[in-house]
Amino acid sequence: MIDTCHKIRRDFRAALSMDPAATSRLEVALTYAGFHALLFHRFAHWMSKKRIPFVPRALSQLARFITGIEIHPGATIGSGLFIDHGMGVVIGETTEIGDNVTLFQGVTLGGTGKQRGKRHPTLGSHVVVGAGAKVLGPIRIGDYVKIGANSVVLQDVPDHSTVVGIPGKIVRIKDERVPDEALLDHIHIPDPIADRLIELQLQIDNLKKELHDLRKPGKD
Repeated sequence: MIDTCHKIRRDFRAALSMDPAATSRLEVALTYAGFHALLFHRFAHWMSKKRIPFVPRALSQLARFITGIEIHPGATIGSGLFIDHGMGVVIGETTEIGDNVTLFQGVTLGGTGKQRGKRHPTLGSHVVVGAGAKVLGPIRIGDYVKIGANSVVLQDVPDHSTVVGIPGKIVRIKDERVPDEALLDHIHIPDPIADRLIELQLQIDNLKKELHDLRKPGKD
């Protein structure tokens, strides 16, 4: 229970520090659905570990009704999780989440089948998952990973990487820590497909120019 209370304090501080719209502690405590959902989950998870029947699941469904966020009591969540807005967020039973992770609205950390055992993703620490993204199956998302909005991730992602697209494609940023101030920015991320299309278009334009020059009068 001491560890649970510690995590609740860290969750509260995360919401207060990560959201630029947060104006006071009272506002976060009374109006932030993401913090409320985590508050329910911390106690539901504690009771689930104590093998208390029915009540943990009932609490999670009550939290879903109140906040629009569904977190299974069996999910293991580290400290400092920030759920921004949160409506439509789903976190499955065997999901594991590290410390200082940010989830935006509409995120699904789900399974891909009816198999028992580990069937949901594991997220490392300092991960940002953009709005509407789906991370599915018993895959591992490394530390300091950014997942773009509406991406669908079905494979493991190494540390310090960015994932975009459907299905998600990995774009390695660099083999060093991503600055903390950049962790919340899930908009300005590279798009490898768009970059490649631009590159191909430039090559085509250059070839057209060369052909045009060769056809000019006086050219051999």
